[in-house]
Amino acid sequence: MADKEGRILVVDDDEYIGLSLKLLLDQHFSAVTAITNPAEIPELLGENYDVVILDMNFSQGETSGEEGLHWLGEISHAEPAISVVLLTAYGEVNTAVEAMKAGAMDFVVKPWKNEKLLATVNSAYRLAREKKRNHRLETRQKMLSADLDSHFGDMIGNSPALKQVTDTIRKVAPTPADVLILGENGTGKEVAARAIHRNSSRRDEVFVSVDLGAIQENLFESELFGHRKGAFTDAREDRTGRFEAASGGTLFLDEIGNLPLSLQSKLLTVLQRREVTRVGSNQAIPVDVRIICATNRDIHQAVRDGSFREDLLYRINTVEITIPPLRERLSDLPMLTDHMLTTFIRKYNRPDMSVSPEALRLLKTYAWPGNIRELQHAVERAVIMSEGKKLSEEDFMFVVARSDDHQVLQDFNLENLEAWAIRKAIQKHDGNISHAAQELGLSRGAMYRRMEKYHIQ
Repeated sequence: MADKEGRILVVDDDEYIGLSLKLLLDQHFSAVTAITNPAEIPELLGENYDVVILDMNFSQGETSGEEGLHWLGEISHAEPAISVVLLTAYGEVNTAVEAMKAGAMDFVVKPWKNEKLLATVNSAYRLAREKKRNHRLETRQKMLSADLDSHFGDMIGNSPALKQVTDTIRKVAPTPADVLILGENGTGKEVAARAIHRNSSRRDEVFVSVDLGAIQENLFESELFGHRKGAFTDAREDRTGRFEAASGGTLFLDEIGNLPLSLQSKLLTVLQRREVTRVGSNQAIPVDVRIICATNRDIHQAVRDGSFREDLLYRINTVEITIPPLRERLSDLPMLTDHMLTTFIRKYNRPDMSVSPEALRLLKTYAWPGNIRELQHAVERAVIMSEGKKLSEEDFMFVVARSDDHQVLQDFNLENLEAWAIRKAIQKHDGNISHAAQELGLSRGAMYRRMEKYHIQ
């Protein structure tokens, strides 16, 4: 049984040497391939080799080592992470030393001693693995840096609807179960996904987020599974896919409901096998990822109408969590507003700012079709535009002004409805109180008393 998982390629025009090396190395590595024609090297490089053992000369009578240097250059250019060990005759040692300056890891003089050759190949294997690991870490870091541009906080609120969500997250997070998160746009599906990751055994590993709705269909495989250099026109270098980059951690597939049927089968295959094959390669790469998916679509209806695969749904929703819209958890609005206000007064250097109770009552009369994301934008705009230290109803009138009756009349508290109706009437009549009162069936005095009651100016 092989000691290591390494893949070794032996290139020597002497079949006997190739066979001898293969018999020796097969005892220590998982895959050893021996070829006599170096012209096969470019095609074989796509099979994820760790070490190439390369002869210096291939043409009969050739002793300059130029051929070995040529193929060393080809390998180093195509696969910088591969370690190259040169096979050389005693008289070619000076050339081998020059080759090491050109990128070879080491050389072995023919005839070799098995212990010396094994030690050299083992060192080359460890170096190759370290190079590949560093490449993955660099790729992860780039993805993390992009993600850190956005701030994702905790799930805030204590409403019964939200408590049900947080209780489910607490139960499922420590398990390896795949999770499907449902909810309207702006409800905080990615916040929930990150909460699951932070409370899982993978918390110290990477969290990689992918918006499937934003990936062009022709780039889907390259983006998720990676590609080899030269696999297509713009593939100028090897690329690690999102699955491979997230290995060991969590992969968040947002807007999975928008994935075309033609791509759903490819994703399902990867989820079933837990391995990916880069575009332009035939070497499968194992991946260890926890999958969390999200969509704002009615995914079960999509299965019924045939636009989403039922077997894929079963694969991704071991546990299903529905994030409630803001209009169904309005009791959380003061806590959410306070949290957002704290963030923005720090960002815009507006200390000692607060939100008035009247403003909070006004915000509760709105349906928030854009959910928490819309509330966040509203608070940020109010902080920027307000000239005082207390945000009043007037600082949020732009929100109510763009709503329609169906959006606003979600709160059936009579006082809130009356306050809303007075504001709408005043707005409709461009601030003319007499005309607004007449439309509402109130006397001018009664109108002013109600305006004072609801702090309407």
